[in-house]
Amino acid sequence: MDWQNLPSGGNIEDRRGAGGLPGGGLAVGGIGGLILTLIAMFFGIDPGVITGGGSQAPQQTQAPSPANTNTEEYQFVDRIMASNDQVWSGVFQQAGREFQEPTLVLYSGGTRSGCGTANSAVGPFYCPLDSKIYLDTSFFNTMSSRLGGGGTFAYSYVIAHEYGHHIQNELGIADQVERKQQSARSEAEANSYSVRLELQADCFAGVWGNQTQSQTKITQQDVQQAVSTAEAIGDDTLTRGAVRPDSFTHGTSQQRVNWFMTGLKSGNPNSCDTFNVAYNQL
Repeated sequence: MDWQNLPSGGNIEDRRGAGGLPGGGLAVGGIGGLILTLIAMFFGIDPGVITGGGSQAPQQTQAPSPANTNTEEYQFVDRIMASNDQVWSGVFQQAGREFQEPTLVLYSGGTRSGCGTANSAVGPFYCPLDSKIYLDTSFFNTMSSRLGGGGTFAYSYVIAHEYGHHIQNELGIADQVERKQQSARSEAEANSYSVRLELQADCFAGVWGNQTQSQTKITQQDVQQAVSTAEAIGDDTLTRGAVRPDSFTHGTSQQRVNWFMTGLKSGNPNSCDTFNVAYNQL
């Protein structure tokens, strides 16, 4: 993947070196909370929102050190964000809609978000209350060692998935899902809306990959790296059968791969309507 060919100039807030937060983390109790955190930590909306922490007001954080923009890590994240800005700004413009670009917060150890406190164990997440993506880049090491083997396109998928949640926020989809979940007749029904939301974000990540193909020259090996990551973060794989399917909140490994590939092959956001497909056919 030739990510160096992508445009630069993404909205990056570098909090690395700000000292982090002692202890920190999102307080979740009990076995159910443990499983929820395990699932939520892999590519989703901030677990603080899922567990009721989303109503917290944004809190001040220690002033970060000046960003070291010359590192390869910073340049990579910057260009993935800038290219997502370019793709989605164009999509919204064609639809005659205004678009507000999100910010990506780089942090190490721990930080505060508009949705509460996060630490490196939480993994990447999008906070709809401040329109920011939070990423401790040490998570890329976790991907390399445990979640499909990593690779630059797989890392890009992580960021593009979280960006997909921002698209859902901008379109009002996230709010609609929240209302549906509040009126759901059962926990299983509420979870099904969460699965649809996550699979759509996977598809949006694929759309980004398709629309940057002329710049990145994505290879079949790159695609396989992203697919391996999608397989590794399915609910069925993460929980190893310890959770009932009606408790899934992100989708199975096969579902995540299928929807990512749907977006990657089509390059069309309209192909990502996971809400008008029978649940057993997702």
